[in-house]
Amino acid sequence: MNATRLPDRALYLTLDQGGHASRALVFDARGQIVAADFQPIAVNHPRPDWVEHDPHELITSLRTAIGNVITPLGARSKDIVAAGLATQRSSLACWDKTTGTALSPIISWQDRRAHGELKPFEPQHQAIHQKTGLFLNAHYGASKLRWCLDHLPAVRTAQHNGTLICGPLASFVLFHLLEERPLLADPANASRTLLWNISTGDWDDGLLTLFGIPRTLLPRCVPTRHHFGHLRINDLMIPLILANGDQSAALFAFGLPQADTAYINVGTGAFIQRVTQQRPDHPRLLTSVVMQTAQHTTYTLEGTINGAASALQWASKTLGVANVESNMENWLGHHITQASMRSTAPLLFLNGVSGLGAPYWIADFQSQFIGTGEVWEKMVAVVESIVFLLHTNLHEMESVYPAPHTIVISGGLATLNGLCQRLADLSGRPVCRPAECEATARGTAFLLAGSGTISDRWSLHSESDPKFIPEMLFTPSPNPALQERYRLWQQAMSNRLLKKPFHGLFQPVKGKV
Repeated sequence: MNATRLPDRALYLTLDQGGHASRALVFDARGQIVAADFQPIAVNHPRPDWVEHDPHELITSLRTAIGNVITPLGARSKDIVAAGLATQRSSLACWDKTTGTALSPIISWQDRRAHGELKPFEPQHQAIHQKTGLFLNAHYGASKLRWCLDHLPAVRTAQHNGTLICGPLASFVLFHLLEERPLLADPANASRTLLWNISTGDWDDGLLTLFGIPRTLLPRCVPTRHHFGHLRINDLMIPLILANGDQSAALFAFGLPQADTAYINVGTGAFIQRVTQQRPDHPRLLTSVVMQTAQHTTYTLEGTINGAASALQWASKTLGVANVESNMENWLGHHITQASMRSTAPLLFLNGVSGLGAPYWIADFQSQFIGTGEVWEKMVAVVESIVFLLHTNLHEMESVYPAPHTIVISGGLATLNGLCQRLADLSGRPVCRPAECEATARGTAFLLAGSGTISDRWSLHSESDPKFIPEMLFTPSPNPALQERYRLWQQAMSNRLLKKPFHGLFQPVKGKV
């Protein structure tokens, strides 16, 4: 099917399964939202470092969201020509391929339960990075799959009976939503398992042997665009022809991504990407596949910050702060005035919520406030820690690419003007926040609708819509107080890393973080 030749009345159904909610949205061929629904899901923390979702609740939330956007369309629902799915990368599940019964919880990408079991594999870290583009880290799937095989009796029984299947969350969702019950994995999600070879585009026999995971337990690898199966909704049979990771899809929310732009998506975690058509290589950053066809692969150099919205939630709970969302913008603005008058050392936050990601890679890094201040100032310090980590990753990328001309930011926390302005001031680059900050579903729709051939017609929002919010451009301004806090934060990070045993893959360089 060539979606670019379909009439202008064609509609596209996108499914976005994220860390706190499942969304279903219907877009038209110009990128306008025709219908949308949002279904929250619970995040469970049964033990420290454990982060899970209930499999039944997650699938039910998607089915409910789909029904809630299809039913109001009435006769126009027949104009839906294709569907696409984007999910949390690195999250995974185990299930019975005969009955469909979930044999494990959905183990979230934030989960670090098996980080202590990775140490024996550290001698192979360079080979793992070369094959996968990733680092030996408990956020990725191999250690989670190994944990399920070692600790869950239902998983071991199904393996003995020959009915076990394990794989990325996307594979679990496709199996349960589609009529054909496929056992398939797309590149963006398969690559987050530490078992997928970025050069061959398939499971790697050496890595499977290393982690003791039989190939027969995994779904078959296919390209990003593929005839995965059909969604049956009442009398409709909608072909699902695209599966991708959430951050991969978000890159395409505003059209084809540009090489001179840094793309940041700030949600539960924060992710910064620079797109390239050639495989990049960096000793401290990720190489990711964001789109793969039979003929071509699009890569990104990627930095990950594990604690963004999740860090604010952690701080809110730890400090007993209510109404963070409604107060955060005022706190950020008030802090600018207070900081200029402050005579004491600034309050800083070393952000290890959900583990310290790029470019440090320390799974068991303990978060810490440095300095004293009021509770609201601590919340501001958490936001600034996200900005500092983003800037650190931007700086790392400049060893491979020229500094970006522009930074495009999206995601839930991108609505904070104070965050965006600080990022512009610290980086010295203009930060563009498009009118629509929810990027994953829009990027999925763009890829469904035909990618570059429709870019001249693709718009983020209709100005006739009374809810239209124009994009904002945050221009860099001199901010010596922020620059000084960043310098002190770097120094604190360096001191902290040098004082404790380093469990990551790279030794910190004295004086530079």
